Amino acid sequence: MSRRPIDRSPPLKRLRDEGYSVDVVTGYLVIRDVPYVDSNRQVKRGVLFAPLEVTNDVAKPPKDHQTKWSGDHPCNEDGSKIQGLGDSDLGDGLKIDGMPVRWNFSCKPKPADRYDDFHQKMAHYVAKISGPAQVIEPGVMAQSFKPYAPDEDDSVFLYEDTASSRADIVAIALKLKPLKVGIVGLGGTGSYVLDYLAKTHVREIHLFDNDGFNQHNAFRAPGAPSGEELEEELSKVEFHARTYSKMRRGIVPHKVKLTPENLHLLEGLDFVFLCMEGTGKRPIVQKLEAINIPFVDVGMGLTVHNESLRGQIRTTTSTPTKREHVHNGKRIAFMTTEEVNEYDKNIQVVELNALNAAFAVIKFKKLFGFYDDDTHEHFSIFVLAGAETINEDSE
Repeated sequence: MSRRPIDRSPPLKRLRDEGYSVDVVTGYLVIRDVPYVDSNRQVKRGVLFAPLEVTNDVAKPPKDHQTKWSGDHPCNEDGSKIQGLGDSDLGDGLKIDGMPVRWNFSCKPKPADRYDDFHQKMAHYVAKISGPAQVIEPGVMAQSFKPYAPDEDDSVFLYEDTASSRADIVAIALKLKPLKVGIVGLGGTGSYVLDYLAKTHVREIHLFDNDGFNQHNAFRAPGAPSGEELEEELSKVEFHARTYSKMRRGIVPHKVKLTPENLHLLEGLDFVFLCMEGTGKRPIVQKLEAINIPFVDVGMGLTVHNESLRGQIRTTTSTPTKREHVHNGKRIAFMTTEEVNEYDKNIQVVELNALNAAFAVIKFKKLFGFYDDDTHEHFSIFVLAGAETINEDSE
């Protein structure tokens, strides 16, 4: 959880100052200890949630009039359901911060049909839900004035991840939180892998590359570096670590080329993306297999045909339960010579780099339960001209 948005947002700070038990958890504004009456006319406590829209951790006005509720359906003092909450049953699938969230409420204020800020919105819901409880138990209230412990924010992000809360997929997103991931090669595809991973909750992202970030790299990487930044002549790992450290913690640059002498740097990782070509790939693969780390190897091959480009994008996955195809099926190009093709000449194919990275990150997320996986393929080819996807080597 984080309290920066509360400190920076006057409506949220007002709720806290008035004694409400307010937190911000995984992009939701949370008010705990809200008294309500259940169907047995017993006074209980529930929790209100509302997704936040923030800019630099300053809350924007509410985008709608909806909230979510953890607890039984609030009732009147006679045990009948409170009308006018616009309730819908969410079932048993949604949890926020470990709490089961069963109800979605949609209660418009009168007469404006919109809330000016989150203080007005949350106070309105609390009053509507708590009113019957105060009839049965005079003096009961949501304002508990509990002391606030220091901010225990253990998120990798420097500001709240409100994207996951808006989509109600916080529990799914947090599946990736314990992981330490490596990216070997920060060229066009590797830099997009980093871009996609940086928006996830993975604990650490280790970058391995000893090349410089030059002008041609700017046309195959996400973002828009300035000419002044290019003049700094930073390495790729230094440039990208600085860029994404504006958003999150846990970016670990290694300005090295992986060789048999330093492959110990891969130890302790949970997953690795291989985004490099050349003769040095085989010992890396052998090391990852030896220490039981799953990995994805990416690649593409392009040719010029009738003044257009044709080619394929490849994604090869290797896991502890399926590795033989990497060698028997020749699914990874272990080059013994530095072959030259159009891709090596740095033809600008930024959208293919991004697509190659997307396929790799989707497969990574499937392996760790973020996405469902019906086919469990370990080898995939996307054919550019035909827009075909070929999946093979299923587990």
